[in-house]
Amino acid sequence: MIRRSLTAKLFAAQLLVIVAGSVTLALVALSLAPGLFHRHVRDALGVVPADVARHLDEAFADAVLLALAVAIAAAALTAAVVSLFVSRRIVRPVAQLGDAASRIARGRYGERVPIQGSDELGRLGAAFNAMAAALESAEERRRRLLTDLAHELRTPLATIDGYLEGLADGVVAATPETWTVMRRESTRLRRLVDDLQKVSKAEERQLDLHLENVAPAALVDAAVAAATPAYADKNVNLRAEVANSLPRVRADIDRIAEVLSNLLDNALRHTPAGGRVAVSAEQRDADVVLAVTDTGEGIPREQLEPIFERFYRTDAARSRDKGGSGIGLTISRAIVQAHGGRLTAESAGPGRGSRFSLSLPAARNAHRNERQSQ
Repeated sequence: MIRRSLTAKLFAAQLLVIVAGSVTLALVALSLAPGLFHRHVRDALGVVPADVARHLDEAFADAVLLALAVAIAAAALTAAVVSLFVSRRIVRPVAQLGDAASRIARGRYGERVPIQGSDELGRLGAAFNAMAAALESAEERRRRLLTDLAHELRTPLATIDGYLEGLADGVVAATPETWTVMRRESTRLRRLVDDLQKVSKAEERQLDLHLENVAPAALVDAAVAAATPAYADKNVNLRAEVANSLPRVRADIDRIAEVLSNLLDNALRHTPAGGRVAVSAEQRDADVVLAVTDTGEGIPREQLEPIFERFYRTDAARSRDKGGSGIGLTISRAIVQAHGGRLTAESAGPGRGSRFSLSLPAARNAHRNERQSQ
């Protein structure tokens, strides 16, 4: 329908121009050409008999009308061919875009359109395919999120429901241990909801960031100081390694502290007693890189990127038992990206430790950090 309608409109517009031009040409030719013709005849032949002049006028008029008819017919045929070409080159891709958009609106996010050329239509098709791919990815993430969320909610809800049913039936006694278990599971649910809200705001760039120029050493020292008691309890060595004279970074101190806390908690969880964890800071080009390096379990190469996805766990059962929501690294990456930085993971493989690098742009015209290594 769209293609036929646009093709008809294009052909009608071209035909209207041709008709208008032909009528104008005919009026001009029939009004001016006879006088010019008579003058040239008199110049060439002198005075001619009336019947000969009439015959010449009729022949001239017939020739003009025939020429106009042939020209109009040729122009109309050209208009039809041009309309067909335009229909194939412009209208058909537009129709394909419309059809694909309709299918996407019905939930078929895998739809794509063919891209022909690099002109405006080609760029439109490429932009449409990129949009469709983004929608498909978002829908896949939404489905996976709902599945993972249902899985995460099932265990604490089942535990709470079981205890409530036991209390109601008198099978379970209302002991302090019972209330402790229920409180632990409700806390887990609340933490999960808070984490989901936090990562959603971070990914949508809706975090309320309070940016200021801060010395990287201050960020590292604060994170190490906060984590030291937990590391001491597990007998894991924790140290800071900050390069000299680093430029300041523009960051939200509390948010970056949260990221470093997540990384240190993650490192402690996967580093056995007697292991080592280092928090370092160094400059790389225009960025300052804060890194948490451990000598723990390591990460398989194929999991280095998926670990930043919501609810992803390299060892689901163990991480869940230890209380991890499976969303800490997702929140951390979103916070870093909101600062204009990057959070990446490196590992030489299982059993060979891992390194999480948090790069932040150096603050412009900021004073350097004069802290010396101790």
